[in-house]
Amino acid sequence: MAIGAIAAIATTGVGVASASTAGDVPEPAVGKSGLELAPDQIGHSKNVKHLFNTPHVTPVDATGSDIAFSGDKAFVGNYDGFVIFDISTPASPEVLARVSCPGSQNDITISGDLLYLSTDSSRSDTSCASTTQSAEVKESWEGIKIFDVSDPKNPEYIKAVETKCGSHTNTLVPSADHDYIYVSSYSPNEDFPDCQPPHDLISIVKVPKADPTAAAVVDAPNLFPDGGNPGGTEGTNNYRTTSGCHDITAYPSKKIAAGACMGDGVIIDIANPEAPKVIETVRDTANFAFWHSATFNNTGTKVVFTDELGGGGLGTCNVKLGPTRGANAIYDLSSDNQLTFKNYFKISRHQNDNENCVAHNGSLIPLPGRDVMVQSWYMGGTSVWDFTDSENPRELEYFERGPNGNVGGGGGGTWSSYYYNGHVYSSDLGKGFDVLKITNPSLKQADKVKMNELNPQSQPVYPKR
Repeated sequence: MAIGAIAAIATTGVGVASASTAGDVPEPAVGKSGLELAPDQIGHSKNVKHLFNTPHVTPVDATGSDIAFSGDKAFVGNYDGFVIFDISTPASPEVLARVSCPGSQNDITISGDLLYLSTDSSRSDTSCASTTQSAEVKESWEGIKIFDVSDPKNPEYIKAVETKCGSHTNTLVPSADHDYIYVSSYSPNEDFPDCQPPHDLISIVKVPKADPTAAAVVDAPNLFPDGGNPGGTEGTNNYRTTSGCHDITAYPSKKIAAGACMGDGVIIDIANPEAPKVIETVRDTANFAFWHSATFNNTGTKVVFTDELGGGGLGTCNVKLGPTRGANAIYDLSSDNQLTFKNYFKISRHQNDNENCVAHNGSLIPLPGRDVMVQSWYMGGTSVWDFTDSENPRELEYFERGPNGNVGGGGGGTWSSYYYNGHVYSSDLGKGFDVLKITNPSLKQADKVKMNELNPQSQPVYPKR
């Protein structure tokens, strides 16, 4: 039974195929250290083809966010709701539905016919017609929305589950009969009745697959009984106190997860999905400001943590801040789940100081015997990089646009870039949905790996070839 009202508009997308133009710059114009691109001009390495772009279209035309995949469909989050694309022909995706359901940041996860959507802004009620309302009001709502997308042209909103401090991101931990959704949130406040400090917890929503409308919070475990990282002085490099997690990546088959929890990077035992337990913690007081996300390699022997220095709104890809701040940190993970730092990776294509650029969302490219990742860097664009040698990571390919500060008065660029069944799909904050083809011969074997579903924050085991 549906709750509230949604606006799902089935329509053909307005797209631009073969997006190379006379302004296309296939190689760095000023060498490895950077690109001199005009506003919105495209630059890319020689093994990258830009196949398609479609802009944000009303009523879903706010900031673009995360992506999940199922079959021949991509589900793309947006602060105004989400869009479902048919990507059976990657060079010309078609819009199946635009669902208007405002509530930042609309982080998105797919599980069969169920779609889980994070709401991290205080709303007047649970409906998709809600308006903003102060978190100081007890009746305000934020949390997880659940949709039935069995008919992708007519998604049905079926359930809302309130969670403490809302849901900034959500992570799927599947089981035979239930989906467990780990809800990450932060920024508690004594004036918020449903978001009280210290908030050293995550919320776990249990969804019965046979009756998803019975979904409910089953627990809100305290991951940091000692309070976590106390943080430093605001304005210094490492000032964020741990008060919840920003994002968690689960590796269900290995019964572990990696949490990026503001001031802490953690490994979590999820053998009992209703009782996760932190079993390893690392901190980087010299260089990391905000532990943002995590990605395992395919064998589960490494973890890449990202640092979102400046919250995605600052230009950090420059000479002044150097190669270790706003970067990735590569850790080896031992068989007994201990982390050992190996090196940092940061794109060396220096951006202008007014271009927001910092490590952001990415996923593995499935290659036997190699660790290769595609990743977003906001206005630093999409990077393909190799960390097979943990101590010597290197960029292989890239795609980026010139300055395009057209979002919220502060930033643009790509939010999430993911590899799925032979192509890279990217959600740009302001420019919409992009499709790229990576033609690097050394990566070609990945095209043979076919997935039926991908939530990058719930990692699959890629088949060996």
